[in-house]
Amino acid sequence: MKISLITVVYNGETFLQECFNSIMAQTYSDIEYIVIDGGSTDSTLDIIQKNHSAIDYFISEKDNGLYDAINKGIQRATGEVIGILNADDLFASPDVLTSVAKTFTSLPKIDGLYGDLNYIHPVTHKVIRTWKSYQNTFEDIKKGWMPAHPTLYLKRALFEKNGYYALNLGTAADYELILRYFYTHKIEAAYLPVLMVNMRTGGVSNQSLMSRISAFANDYKALKRNRVPYPLFVVVRKKLSKLNQF
Repeated sequence: MKISLITVVYNGETFLQECFNSIMAQTYSDIEYIVIDGGSTDSTLDIIQKNHSAIDYFISEKDNGLYDAINKGIQRATGEVIGILNADDLFASPDVLTSVAKTFTSLPKIDGLYGDLNYIHPVTHKVIRTWKSYQNTFEDIKKGWMPAHPTLYLKRALFEKNGYYALNLGTAADYELILRYFYTHKIEAAYLPVLMVNMRTGGVSNQSLMSRISAFANDYKALKRNRVPYPLFVVVRKKLSKLNQF
């Protein structure tokens, strides 16, 4: 089973090599690695060039943001399964993609899978909090549950059938896609009880007060778009559910 792995980067010189190292350390070999650069002006392109032998497809051009770049990667992917590893994140172990492939092979009817994630300090790698998932139900989705997006692996056919990431919902584009797939289209996904990704703190949706307000508003829009009942209640519950990760 070929897994298409996408990394989107823009001026990511600080942590990109670590990301590449964690990918090259994977024990699974049937990987199609796609790197989409947004027109970096730092040394990102030099780092990419130094690692070109590990990259199957690369493009550097201006885009309309993170999710536009991800969509570009998905549209160029040829693997049966697609995953995303952010440029400043790391696989938690060398066996992550092996576990992903084994799960899809042993459960051929599933459309996707997800696992656990650590938020880590950007420099020391100290674990700040853990996002531990579980096997979700449809009711969980209605109440604001979502899998950790960096651990989500989906069959490529889903994107062709149900669409790509929305470009008008800011940082809630991943939540909207999860709602569209899990709630609206009721895909079948399995929980993989494995720590999959170490994600550095300081993501786009976790910064300033205004960013948090914008993220709240966009989550609400994502819920409304997918006709989830009581969207205001759900988005509040979604935010509160993160408290047990500390």
